[in-house]
Amino acid sequence: MESLMFQGAACRCQQFLALCKLRVVSLIVFTAVIGMFLAVPGWPAWNVLWAGTLGIALVAGAAAAFNCLIEQKIDATMARTRARPLPRGELTNTQTLVFSGVVGGLGLYLLNVFVNPLTMWLTLATFVGYAVIYTAVLKPATPQNIVIGGASGAMPPVLGWVAATGEIHHDALLLFLIIFAWTPPHFWALALYRREEYAQAGLPMLPVTHGEAYTRLHVLLYTLLLFAVTMLPVGTGMGGWIYLVGAALLGGRFIHYGWRLHRQYSDDLAKETFRYSIWYLSLLFTVMLVDHYYPISI
Repeated sequence: MESLMFQGAACRCQQFLALCKLRVVSLIVFTAVIGMFLAVPGWPAWNVLWAGTLGIALVAGAAAAFNCLIEQKIDATMARTRARPLPRGELTNTQTLVFSGVVGGLGLYLLNVFVNPLTMWLTLATFVGYAVIYTAVLKPATPQNIVIGGASGAMPPVLGWVAATGEIHHDALLLFLIIFAWTPPHFWALALYRREEYAQAGLPMLPVTHGEAYTRLHVLLYTLLLFAVTMLPVGTGMGGWIYLVGAALLGGRFIHYGWRLHRQYSDDLAKETFRYSIWYLSLLFTVMLVDHYYPISI
């Protein structure tokens, strides 16, 4: 009996964790932590590292759960998302709402008490921007949803920076711009090979409303814009030779993917581009961190 109860509790925990979209949250937390380290010459304060990281992770997970709550009917129509707990009936709306509120509230409490109030308020604004403005308003209303809504997804390094310093710096805004420019080619690569599912769900994603050729062109254009934006930290002095070389190589590869998508599209290539975009952002921020601690001035 106790074994069955333990298995049931473990299964329920897995269901709640599935609401949090851990793979997405891990990238959010990673860029936020990098923002903490880039904000200071040495190491961030201990309270910033543990409370800032945990607090941002909890609020990000709560936002993902709230997103699942709002989009459960859409999730049920798409192969990529129909196995989530809400479409399968494993969790109720009330359970999901309470879970999101408790987890998000705990995260905001940690940020307010152990980090600083500005980080807490910016994190709350990010939650509202993603879970409400993007998910409930923009996503079903306009094919530019991912461009406008990308502002929320670009906030994590700013949150990390503010957690470490208590203020918003122009270099933190450059990190914001990098993720903001990265989001459209990253997401549109996914939308291209999932276009039929988005059409079936009735969501006005760019490949659905403007066609594949138009979307492929914009993936290429945004990779070019992204490359230009990633050069800005070199101009401000935040990035040195290590960052310049790394950003150029990674960005050149991303542009190559964008060019191939534009000229010789296939769903397999779109999947490969999507996967590379995730590695791209992770490696770019890693290179930035290495450059921060082992600078070679230009």
